[in-house]
Amino acid sequence: MSGRSSVWLVRLISGLRTALACLIVGCTTLYAPAPIRLLIGYPAFSYMTTILIVSDATLGDTLRGSWHALYATILALVPCTLTLWMVGPDGFTTGLAAAAVTITSFMVSLPESTPMMSKRIAFGQIVIVYVDAVVNGRENTGVLMHPIHVASSTALGALASNLAMLLPYPRLAYYEARRECRLYMENASERMDLLVKAFSAKDKQAAIDLITQAKFLSQTGVRHLQDFIDSQRSLIWERPHLRLFDHNLTNPGENLQEIETKLRGLQIAITSCQSFPVGINDEGLVEELLAMKKRTSLKLSQAKRFTPFCSKTAPDTTNTSSESFLWTPKTNATTHEDLSALFFIFCMQLLQGELPIRRCSKPISGNIEKTNTQDTIDQAECRIMKTWKSLIPQGSRERWTFALKCSLSLGFAVFLGLLFNKKQAYWSGLTIAISFEKGRQALLTIANARVQGTALGSIYGIIWCFVFQHFIDFRFLPLLPWIIFTAFLRHSRMYGKAGATAAVIGALLILGRKKYGIPSEFAVARLTEAAIGLSCFITFEFVLQPTRASSVAKTELAWSLRALRSCVEDMSICSGQENGQLRDRQKMLKYNVNNLEKFIADAELEPNFWFLPFNGGSYNKILESLRKMMDLLLFAACEIEIILAESDSLGLNKKELEELLDRDLDHFRGKVASSLEFLEEVSLIKSLSELDDRLQMDKVHCDVEAGKAQCEDRSRLGPEEEEVLEIVESFLQHSIEVSKKLDNNEVEQLSRSKMTLCLTSLGFCINTMMRETIQIENELKNLITWENPSRHVNLYEISCKIHNLPKK
Repeated sequence: MSGRSSVWLVRLISGLRTALACLIVGCTTLYAPAPIRLLIGYPAFSYMTTILIVSDATLGDTLRGSWHALYATILALVPCTLTLWMVGPDGFTTGLAAAAVTITSFMVSLPESTPMMSKRIAFGQIVIVYVDAVVNGRENTGVLMHPIHVASSTALGALASNLAMLLPYPRLAYYEARRECRLYMENASERMDLLVKAFSAKDKQAAIDLITQAKFLSQTGVRHLQDFIDSQRSLIWERPHLRLFDHNLTNPGENLQEIETKLRGLQIAITSCQSFPVGINDEGLVEELLAMKKRTSLKLSQAKRFTPFCSKTAPDTTNTSSESFLWTPKTNATTHEDLSALFFIFCMQLLQGELPIRRCSKPISGNIEKTNTQDTIDQAECRIMKTWKSLIPQGSRERWTFALKCSLSLGFAVFLGLLFNKKQAYWSGLTIAISFEKGRQALLTIANARVQGTALGSIYGIIWCFVFQHFIDFRFLPLLPWIIFTAFLRHSRMYGKAGATAAVIGALLILGRKKYGIPSEFAVARLTEAAIGLSCFITFEFVLQPTRASSVAKTELAWSLRALRSCVEDMSICSGQENGQLRDRQKMLKYNVNNLEKFIADAELEPNFWFLPFNGGSYNKILESLRKMMDLLLFAACEIEIILAESDSLGLNKKELEELLDRDLDHFRGKVASSLEFLEEVSLIKSLSELDDRLQMDKVHCDVEAGKAQCEDRSRLGPEEEEVLEIVESFLQHSIEVSKKLDNNEVEQLSRSKMTLCLTSLGFCINTMMRETIQIENELKNLITWENPSRHVNLYEISCKIHNLPKK
């Protein structure tokens, strides 16, 4: 089955299971015995809970979602019950209910350890309890009945979700992980095959076509890898013994991340080749590449059949055979083309496990999987203790801002909803209760998708209500195809998860319930209440977080450049150097770059209004260069470790080796680090006019030509083409000197081959990182020109002005 057909089938099955869960809820609320129907007082919330838990889920996901629902019920209904007991169900007014929603929501949203799904479910429960106290409080049903009805409705949604995952057969994360691993390995094998063919291509056009195919496949591979990581998180809930007893099992996600990193290295190498066929591509190399490809394909094929979290069968490409080092470069690299070709060979040998990249990559490449797994384990710990600990006012500003945003939005939404239509006031709060996310969102885009989804689902429900007006008991039948359709809609760019969830709930609330009045009137009232809630949501988002996503992306770019500079400054051939600090900085760089990618995506979806349009093209090019440099830093760290390790077996003087090579690395660090520092400063300026105004205000004069004395202690120009060539040629010359010192005996042939290959590959990393720094500088200049179209942009002059500003 092709990858596209497989994705289509997975979404179809997900939609069918969601439909089954909603069918269980519908049959229970419509046809169950009277005592059960009376206990489930809020079938609408049962549907909402089901959609939150079961969408695109496995059995592990539903178990985790059920735990989150239970935790949310305890977290929300305990304070709600105490408030009802103190005030009395019949003593709630509109203002008092809104105040109670605000305070209780703040208490729920403040703890950082509480899962986001638990917060969403708890928000919905809080809204229902307090609004129901205003609407039906005088019916004197008692203090406990409102919370019991809400808890029962939540439990029905969770139970239906678990049943849908078990029938007709369980959808286990174990099998999802195996399937995603198989698909990823097939994808990786195909990409490797295309890249090797491109390397051996006889003309440039053929190579470009093959590289383009590999780039398209890489997008699919990343998706399979992320799905595999998600399945691993769910697997912990299906097999708790993995968390409790087996602490030393191999995490296969780390190995898959390593494979992805090595494939990116192959792609970087082949895209750096300027002409085809590659100059170093001799007959012996072609034969060796084919042999390496065959061995690697065999290993990738064997890695398809693994057992998740099993150290015996986890996909591992490590091999200690020396056969892959039979081919040795006849000479050291002398041109840029030679560097690209030899780095390609280096990555191929990494891919088949002949060089120990894991030593260097594990703390970095395993960061996502390790973090995700640890998050899942933390969620299973004692929530109560973590909750109260996180209430101590030592949290970050973001946590308190999020709590204020949630509580005030819900409070005002309930207040205005009760004023507009008391009977349908639930929907103003419920609409946004399931909308909150930690961090920044593409706010208006999400709100627009929710409104459109609500309208789409409501119209669908009204049409089928009219069709089945004489067959009321069969109205839920049209829900089944609609739920399946929205399962595909969740993955569309236009609606996404927010719009699809609103669309399915909009239809469920009309076709899946009884005794709510005339369908068209209910739909209009609910749309109005939803608009009220979303208006409050947007208003407080703008009030409490007024910074635009484009501004946040600009700040995050500066942080990414700073993190990159720290990593570059730590690059050194020093046997006594600890790698822990460098690895920590590489983790921080990865964190900053991932955040930058998210903020760029949000800024591209953000409406411009009267602001300058966001230049997503330049930002994405900078992001691409940052990611490439991040990967090259990892490869460079591995190469340095291998060089130091092999120098012992070759009998080289380590101190002499370090002094010889670190001289060029020091020159490289100075050029790149100073350029990145300069770019970081320039990226933070808001506008050139504002910078000039500050200089005039402080009576500072900066003339690039006449005032060089003010800037002479700081070099801000990035590496020029001549400097790049000079540094790389010097490094290659010193590498040749190292190679001449190696003995030509057969016993040390493997170590000599490793040393030669790593030296030339390190030269490639140095060369490419300097060129990517130049690329970042060019794109940053384009950004400043975009923001200041009427000004001539001279980056050195801007840097000089920034340097001459008075220090605060």
